[in-house]
Amino acid sequence: MHLNRFTRGGEQLPDFDRDVHCVFGLPFDALSEDAAVQRVRAAAKNGQRLFLSTPNLNFAVACLQDTSFRRSVVVSDLSTADGAPIVWLSRLMGLPLRERVPGAGLFDRLAENTGDHRVGVYFFGGPQGSAERAHQRLNVESDRPGVRSVGWQSPGFGKLEDMSGAGFTDPINASGAEFVVVALGAKKGQAWIERNWPALDAPVIGHLGAVVNFVAGTVNRSPRWLQRTGMEWLWRIKEEPSLWRRYWNDGWRFLHYLVTGALPLALFNRPPALGAEPLRCEPSAEVPGVLRLSGDAANGSALAPLRDALRAACSRGETVVLDMAGVTRVDSGFIALVQLLEGWHARRGRGPVLRSVPPAVARTLRWAGVSYLLERTPRAVDEAASHAMGVAEPRQAKPLI
Repeated sequence: MHLNRFTRGGEQLPDFDRDVHCVFGLPFDALSEDAAVQRVRAAAKNGQRLFLSTPNLNFAVACLQDTSFRRSVVVSDLSTADGAPIVWLSRLMGLPLRERVPGAGLFDRLAENTGDHRVGVYFFGGPQGSAERAHQRLNVESDRPGVRSVGWQSPGFGKLEDMSGAGFTDPINASGAEFVVVALGAKKGQAWIERNWPALDAPVIGHLGAVVNFVAGTVNRSPRWLQRTGMEWLWRIKEEPSLWRRYWNDGWRFLHYLVTGALPLALFNRPPALGAEPLRCEPSAEVPGVLRLSGDAANGSALAPLRDALRAACSRGETVVLDMAGVTRVDSGFIALVQLLEGWHARRGRGPVLRSVPPAVARTLRWAGVSYLLERTPRAVDEAASHAMGVAEPRQAKPLI
């Protein structure tokens, strides 16, 4: 059963069973558009809380420098690759993210679905007048039988604090919304979700900024052949010329990561020799919450013991620290699991999650765009372990690299 981390009055465990992989420093779920639509529809119908993020290249670039923005993706329950460059990088590195799952496409497929349940959608944000127009159009168009609009708000583009709180969340709850579509700009939208979702009853929420404009008809979406070829950005510039500067800057950052991260991962992070030791995961006898890892952690099928150990340790409320001293290799699947754990720690005010990282593994983490996992002091690592034991003075830590 999928567990969501956001509940009213508390948090639940991360879902360590997700088939999730790290690309350009962010975790992405390896699933098709069909599977993503089914997840969203089932969550809405069954009241199963689901925070949806659809990172594109701009998300990834911004997340490299913005800790809070990155965390909002890491703690999401479903993270799909909106941008074609993310899929290209995945293919280059041999990862199973084979299909682009953009937020607009996911919404269109959800709307076209002819199942036995019409998802109640609430539009929050967008340019003045767009949310109201999207609400009106959605309920009169016969080609969208899978969704219905139950309300809208246009809070403008002011400060986050000025559009948060009961004055904004109570109307959404009163509408009976099952899917809140937020459109406030990516960073502010993700931050608004994190800040307000604990007060919302809607099971599904996601920042799908362009969807409001597409449904309202104020911006036209590109032809499908452009979407399939990954060239939708050209159409977006035609529709919204001011976007050219963002795409230009993102393109340079993409090329930089391609050369400094993706290509080294593809070329040098090679499979181990035959007979390599499989991943072993053993709880420390001295320090509760410390898991001693050894062997090859770059085999997805070998991560099951780690998934089980992480789930068990988090369920006990422990501060989980992974001792990496004996690990020979890691891959995108392992890194993404560590990101989920780090996000869980961050939300609970806990310390770092890694210690004693071998140089070769540290190099892979840097190539993957997650250097922040290494940017913790040795003292901080032992403080986390000491917190788990209830000890005031930390012991001497091993070096991170």
